[in-house]
Formats: sequence, C-alpha cells, structure tokens
Amino acid sequence: IVMYFESSKYFKEFENKKLEFSFGKFYLCDHFFISELNEGVHFDWGKIRLVMSKIIEFYGNDIKLGYISNRIHSYSIDPQSWEKVDKKYNIIVASTIIYYNNFTYKNASLEKLFSKKSIKRSINLDEAIYWINNLKELH
Repeated sequence: IVMYFESSKYFKEFENKKLEFSFGKFYLCDHFFISELNEGVHFDWGKIRLVMSKIIEFYGNDIKLGYISNRIHSYSIDPQSWEKVDKKYNIIVASTIIYYNNFTYKNASLEKLFSKKSIKRSINLDEAIYWINNLKELH
C-alpha cells in the first residue's frame, strides 16, 4: 500500500518543514528528511544540489541526518550521485529506500552497490521511520 508522508500518522507526529519543488516534495524532520519525487523525473546533480542547499540552509553544515526516499513514483537517478553527495556534503549517515514494487526494489539494490554508506530497503513508511529513528549515529 502506497503511503504519502502527508497522509500518514507521522506527518502530525513529527514536526517538519515541507519543501516543494517542481520535481517533488521534501519533508525536513528532526533527525532525518524524506523525499517524494514526482513521476518520470530524472533526479540529476543540478536538482540534488538545489535540494541539498535548502537542507543545509535549514539544518546547518554540521548536522548528521538520515534520509528516507519514499519511492511512490517511478523516477531515475544516477546511482553514482550517492558518492557525489557524500563527498560534497557528508551529512547523510544512512538512507532507506521505500519500494512499492519489484522494479523499485531492483533499482534500490543497484544504488546500494554504489553507496559507501548504509542503504536499507524498506517495505513501508513504518519500517523506514523505525529504522532511521533507531540509528545510533543519530543519537
């Protein structure tokens, strides 16, 4: 069952700031942020830099965050972007990708191969948020 962050119980439970871009939405919570990208988007380095600049503006440079990619829609990303994000920003300690079908699961598995940081594949928002909230690196 596909679950948008805004229609979940967590939207009211966690204080968050919503960022809206033409290519998707991002929700900035205390120890993590969530992305929900639009259908068919290519999440390229230009878009990543734009999002990361807003994230750093909100949290500051010295933050350590978890990242939840809520893959509600199908979109593309260069798997090597993970390495670029780590080198340039180094604020994400671990990520989880919520997959809703086999195609997204396979893409998440490929991205996992390119990342030096931990990437978990989650079946829903509950599992993803539980995992992120229990990372020792964030407490």
